Formats: sequence, C-alpha cells, structure tokens
Amino acid sequence: MPAIPPPRAQGFTTSTPVPLYWVEYGDPDAPPILLLHGGPAASHDYLLPQMLALADEHRLVTYDQRGGGRSRYDDDRAVIGWRDQVEDVARVAAELRVAPLTIVGYSWGGLLAMLYAVEAAAGGVQPPPARLALIDPAPITRPARLAFEQALAWRQAAPEVAALRDELQASGLRERDAEAYRQRAFEISVAGYFADPRRARDLTPFRVTGRVQQSVWQSLGEYDLRDSLASVHVPTLVVHGRQDPIPLSSSEEAARALGTTCVVIEDSGHVPYVEQPAQLFSLLHAFLRDTGPLHSAAT
Repeated sequence: MPAIPPPRAQGFTTSTPVPLYWVEYGDPDAPPILLLHGGPAASHDYLLPQMLALADEHRLVTYDQRGGGRSRYDDDRAVIGWRDQVEDVARVAAELRVAPLTIVGYSWGGLLAMLYAVEAAAGGVQPPPARLALIDPAPITRPARLAFEQALAWRQAAPEVAALRDELQASGLRERDAEAYRQRAFEISVAGYFADPRRARDLTPFRVTGRVQQSVWQSLGEYDLRDSLASVHVPTLVVHGRQDPIPLSSSEEAARALGTTCVVIEDSGHVPYVEQPAQLFSLLHAFLRDTGPLHSAAT
C-alpha cells in the first residue's frame, strides 16, 4: 500500500472548545471539500491514501473529530455527544474557510453530515451545506444500527475469518515480528466489513477511543432520522456497497428522504474506497463536477 504523503498544510483549530487536528491536501485555490471520517472517535488517516483522489480536483480538508486521533484530550470525565460533533463541523468549516460547504462523509461521518444538515435546516448551525456525498453512511435509525451490529458479529464469526484468526495464533508471528503480528491482527479485526476479507490488508490501521464512541452513540438514544431528513434540500449523492453489513435499506431510506437515489456498488462491503475505488471515485467526481458551485479563493 502506498505511503500517506504529508499534507500541504496542517494545524490545530482555535475556534473549537478543544483543539482539533486538521490537514489539507490539494490546490489551495480549488473548490473545497470537508471530509468527515467514521468512528465515532477514530481519526482521519485511515481514509488515506485512497481518499486523496478527491484532492486531484479539490482543496481537501479533513480533521480528527473530537475525542479521536490527535484530537484526543485527557479529561476522562468529559461527555462528548453528537451535538458537540455537529457544532465542531460548523466551527471547522468556518475557521478553515470551507465555503461553499461541500461535505463528503464516510460511515459515521455520513451520519454526522446528515445530522449537521438537519440542524442547519432548522437554523441550529451555520453555514448550511451546499451539497452532500454520503459513502456507506452509518444507519439512520437505532433498529438499523442493531441490525448492523448483528450482521458484523456474524461475519466476524464466519468460518473463513475464524480460520484466519486460528492461523495467526498458531503462526508464532507474535514472537518473531510483533509489528507484523499487530498488522495482521488488525486486518482480521476488520475483515467482516469487506466483501473479500483479503482486501483488509489495504486499509490503513486505526484506533477508536472506546469511551468517546460509546458516549456519542448513547447521546443519540433511540434515534430515527427518516422524517427529519425531509427538511434537507441540497444536492446529495448516496453510495452503498452491496455487501456492507450496514443494511442497504438504511441508505435507501436516507436517499429517498433526501430526494435522491442510492447508488449500489457491487462487489464491495463497507469500504468501497479500498474495494472498488475506480467505481467510487468515478461517481464522486461526476457528482462534484455536476453540482459544484463556482469557488473563489476570496470566499
């Protein structure tokens, strides 16, 4: 897998309640995109290097969301909820001049993008998004999330994944090469997300801050976005891998509520930017070209 190149610019926000680590790639005068990673409480770098394809035509801005990656902080008593994450999106977009605001959200980042759009439509945050691209978004209802958790558990317990786990334990790799063992263990831990478990080797490893992840999901309670998404009226692309453990019906319902259709990517699980990059980036580039408002560096 190619190495992740250094960003063109990087730093920590000053307008957010806690400093958030951000990076930029691409031409600084190109139309901007705000890329939201998954998790919650992961980090931006596991989307790279593949998602840097978006920087071919755009100024790509992304950041580690509050509580994860280099945006972690030491207050174990802090409760981080979805509203905190939504407000951070608004502050990051304003501080880093992502205007007009195009959001590309992956997994939890897709759900966060929808939460942000709903709050913006209600006047709760500014600026409103100009367009949304949602890649295998996290489930838009609590029941769909439970169905995803069950499907992922079943996949992780599947015979082919169990065999990989047993093979690793019997290999003696832990004693011979601890780093290689950790890499292989990571690949097996995410194998259930992929249509082909072998493709997990092409995903950049990442960690999730467990207590923050739990805090964010708990803050959503028995959530259901289906009705509230009807208040969002912006150009939207929704894509979903056919073999994603997240129910396809969740993305289809989100697309209908947003007035669009869900594009299904065949032979892909939850990680189409790894499994089917040509199909995914063809869709994304076409959508961004067709719906993109003109951008001026002075905006």
